[in-house]
Amino acid sequence: MIGVAAIVEGAGEVAALPILLRRINAWRTPDVHLQALPPIRVHRDRFLNRDDEFRRHLLLAAAKCGENGWILVLLDADDDCPAELGKQILERAIAYVPHRRVSVVLANKEYEAWFIAAAESLDGQRGFAFKPAEAIDAEGPRNAKGWITAHMCGGRYGETTDQPAFSARMDLQQAFARSRSFRKLCSEWARQMSFA
Repeated sequence: MIGVAAIVEGAGEVAALPILLRRINAWRTPDVHLQALPPIRVHRDRFLNRDDEFRRHLLLAAAKCGENGWILVLLDADDDCPAELGKQILERAIAYVPHRRVSVVLANKEYEAWFIAAAESLDGQRGFAFKPAEAIDAEGPRNAKGWITAHMCGGRYGETTDQPAFSARMDLQQAFARSRSFRKLCSEWARQMSFA
């Protein structure tokens, strides 16, 4: 069994990421038994800019996932370059937990961009309405949450309720085909599961 201890920044990801990881497990590596541990929620700025916070949360994740486990840092890229910031975070993390496998994935620009990438599969779910003619670059909108909200009948998108529900329903292949940062998550998944 592989324990995955994730570090995330939003309340929505705390509930949604374990669902998404279990689905990726069933989709990509159904023969591997995964334990998606409850994610550790951090404040992005404090986590990235205060060394004591960064170290403390990584050591907690290392303790939670165990010797055969894996630490996944999943943050929103916001306005940062996902590749550059991800590399910096990974280098820092490895310095603190060289005894654990670590991956860093930055959703470009937000986790909700993955829903935009799989928008066709979410049409009609929880009041979300999407027409294929509206197709856009999933990682283009700076405010992916706002884009999702604009497509909700009634104009409400709740991170703690809709994010887990959409993570459970989104078409993973659509997200993979249309989102580079989601492909990064899947490539890290494949790399880490190769140790299983």
